[in-house]
Amino acid sequence: MQRRTLLKTLPIAAGAAATACQFRETGNGPVDDSADREAGAAQKSEGPAVEAGDADTLESRILIEPNAPPQQVVDRDRYLERIRAFDEDHREDVHLDAAGRERLAKVVARLERVIGFVGYGHFNLLSFDRLLHFAREHETIGAFTEDELAFMEEMFAADARRYGFFGEKVVTELTARFPEDRAWKVAGSGHYILRGEAEGLFRDLRRKVGDELVLTSGIRSVVKQMHLFLAKVVETRGNLSRASRSLAPPGYSYHGIGDFDVGKAGFGERNFTDEFAETELFHRLADLGLVDIRYTDRNPYGVRFEPWHIKVV
Repeated sequence: MQRRTLLKTLPIAAGAAATACQFRETGNGPVDDSADREAGAAQKSEGPAVEAGDADTLESRILIEPNAPPQQVVDRDRYLERIRAFDEDHREDVHLDAAGRERLAKVVARLERVIGFVGYGHFNLLSFDRLLHFAREHETIGAFTEDELAFMEEMFAADARRYGFFGEKVVTELTARFPEDRAWKVAGSGHYILRGEAEGLFRDLRRKVGDELVLTSGIRSVVKQMHLFLAKVVETRGNLSRASRSLAPPGYSYHGIGDFDVGKAGFGERNFTDEFAETELFHRLADLGLVDIRYTDRNPYGVRFEPWHIKVV
């Protein structure tokens, strides 16, 4: 019997990344993707050793690109289930192996010693070269070992689609430096916003809804995003996919080129939950047409719903 294939795409805002996923549904049994799997097996993805899930056994699939490896082909309904149950383990998830988890723990411990030395605010802008300088010059931190450096390089070079993260890589150099003269420090927040469009948007938000709106995260250097992502991987016991549903892997965060997070003063950690979308402040922003959310509840990037994340770029 001839099989009919229906192509669909999730709602994507104008200008969304070309890597956003497409859904392919089949009405009469599984797709024969043996050729895709064979071609995918020939592709060597850089990155740390991982243990893949069973995404290649699913019948309805998101087709990321022709000849995609099995990890990049996933079920549509399962996809939505995973981004909604973002902080749970799922059978398709990709994990670091035991050796990778050991390397991870050492790198995160050293990164946190750097944070303790330079402070959280300065760490937001810290470049990779400056990171190595501080570690090398201060005994309380200690120089990164060759293996630790290799691990960070592998994590940065890895194709995040292996984990189920389908956003664009917006910073392509591990050693990229953020021009500090383009960073505006928002008083009382410990965070910075990129001067120009991002600064103008934040000031406009504050002017229209008041000081109850606070900046909860702004510019993040590659090093800052590396720490956030790796710390989340530690929290998830090596589950790279689960971590990437909450935090973009290093190089993939739009915080590196202009996006920022907002919240309600006094709302604490709840600003980073769905509860923020239920606040009067959020509804005022929405009613005024001031909110352009990058990660909606049906976003094509593999990321949880983030009503606090303001799209600038």
